[in-house]
Amino acid sequence: MQDRTTRIIMLVVAVLLAILVLQPYVNTYLTSAREPRPVAARGDLAEFERTTIQVFETVAPSVVQVVSLSGRGRTTEAEQAGSGTGFVWDAAGHVVTNEHVVENGASFVVRLASGEVLPAEVVGRAPNYDLAVLRLQRQSGLPAPLNVGSSADLKVGQAAFAIGNPFGLDQSLTSGIISALKRRLPTSGGREIADVIQTDAAINPGNSGGPLLDSAGRLIGVNTAIYSPSGTSAGIGFAIPVDVVNRVVPELIRTGRVPTPGIGILAGDETLTAQLGVTGVIVAGIVPDSPAERAGLRGVDTRAGIIGDVIVGVDDAPVRRLSDLTDRLERVGVGNTVKLAIRRNNRSETVEVTVVDVGEQGTRTRRP
Repeated sequence: MQDRTTRIIMLVVAVLLAILVLQPYVNTYLTSAREPRPVAARGDLAEFERTTIQVFETVAPSVVQVVSLSGRGRTTEAEQAGSGTGFVWDAAGHVVTNEHVVENGASFVVRLASGEVLPAEVVGRAPNYDLAVLRLQRQSGLPAPLNVGSSADLKVGQAAFAIGNPFGLDQSLTSGIISALKRRLPTSGGREIADVIQTDAAINPGNSGGPLLDSAGRLIGVNTAIYSPSGTSAGIGFAIPVDVVNRVVPELIRTGRVPTPGIGILAGDETLTAQLGVTGVIVAGIVPDSPAERAGLRGVDTRAGIIGDVIVGVDDAPVRRLSDLTDRLERVGVGNTVKLAIRRNNRSETVEVTVVDVGEQGTRTRRP
């Protein structure tokens, strides 16, 4: 009797162990989806998703890839010197991009969103603004130009979208917000662009020259640089404000260049100016036969150890650094007259100076 009970118990235990061991396999067999699963209803897209999709679908066809070639000839025969992004500006086939995208190229091609590749030529460059304009060799059948917005009424925190070709990956969309306004960005021309837009929308190499857009799909800036030790997006990207673009690009189309407003001075080094505890722009030198010379401005006198005139204001606007002066001269424009507030030998004086195109005279761009 006892042996029988023991056998029953052992049998029950064996059955339980078998169930435990086989249970996962049984469950897998019973619950495996051996046929395509039914598609769940998605429902409506969120409003911000619809906005993002609409921005991309509207604007993307007008965004292009700009490729610089180091040799002339067909694309297959020339070595690629660099690439970036651009966008269609008008129905005449003009494309806007960054100057640094085209600076090392001997010839250029533009790849449309459709994949078609068209030869292009540079019709104007503005290193002081990091802007350039190309013209496609064919004007018919091109995508529509982008709608132009304004950068004067932008607000920190509003949505921003960037479309470009990061790392050669075309038609990429990133989104974020406007992180800051009125930044200043040095350019290869030795000046600074004022009122630059800062955004956290991811901007990587290859995005240069692409559009920064608002939620209405309007152009509000041209993406030009990132701040990152590694060279990849770190949430700090910069864009040239569209109000500057809308002023510079037509000039490039008309004449191929943009005037460099100045008065004919060589500005002192800003680091040295700060070390001397001086607020303003030290006049280090005077260009011969310039408006500055005719107005009687004085440069540094190394023999006497005198730092020369210090420009502290333009037309009642304060000047604390060189970019304040160049920005004001650009707003006034070539051919007009400004009143400079200067400090000379610890005295305040005011002089009138005519603004001229110092770039046309071949002077250095740091000579306002």
